[in-house]
Amino acid sequence: MVNRTQGQSAGLTRERIGQAAVELVDRDGLERFGVRRLAAELGVDPMSIYNHVKGKAALLDTVSATVLAETGAELGSAPPGGDWIDVARGMAHAYRELAHRHPRVFPLLTTRAQTSPVALAALEQLAAAMRREGVPDRVVADAPLLLFGFLNGYLLATLSAASEAVSPDLLLAEYPTMAALAPLQAGFGSREEFDRMLETVLGGIRAAAGER
Repeated sequence: MVNRTQGQSAGLTRERIGQAAVELVDRDGLERFGVRRLAAELGVDPMSIYNHVKGKAALLDTVSATVLAETGAELGSAPPGGDWIDVARGMAHAYRELAHRHPRVFPLLTTRAQTSPVALAALEQLAAAMRREGVPDRVVADAPLLLFGFLNGYLLATLSAASEAVSPDLLLAEYPTMAALAPLQAGFGSREEFDRMLETVLGGIRAAAGER
């Protein structure tokens, strides 16, 4: 039986709690995640965790912040001389890689407000790059919602074990148009498909900037 100790003697920190929580969700999923199971994993009393993280909601936010911190500067970086499109493209690819590293944690990123320093710094870099290039503020304000609306929806769909392209044979009888298009969906979830759809979204934002 694990000897459970209080937070100070156990050497607990918010960072250690966050990392252990991420590892637990990666292994067992969000459905089985809870403070008691996390405490058992760390070998501490559950109340020790609350000394560092105030409640279940704050703990889930800590999990989100921990995985986002893995990306470091990549989430909002751009190559030298790059424009705002490069910033957005780099952000999208870093986010996709993060989702594939932590598919069981990823739903948290889509359902909770992301206000960690890493998340806000990335959005700041994107917004600042757009404003430097003269993109109207209305378009700048809309861009994160458009970009992450696509990213969250697409990645949730492609990471789901139940999500897969429908066989043309199942569509042929009643849905001939969808059956004809089905072969083009063979790369469901692939990097190529992701890039193609991402460029469509970025093209739409660019067009909105030009129209205004």
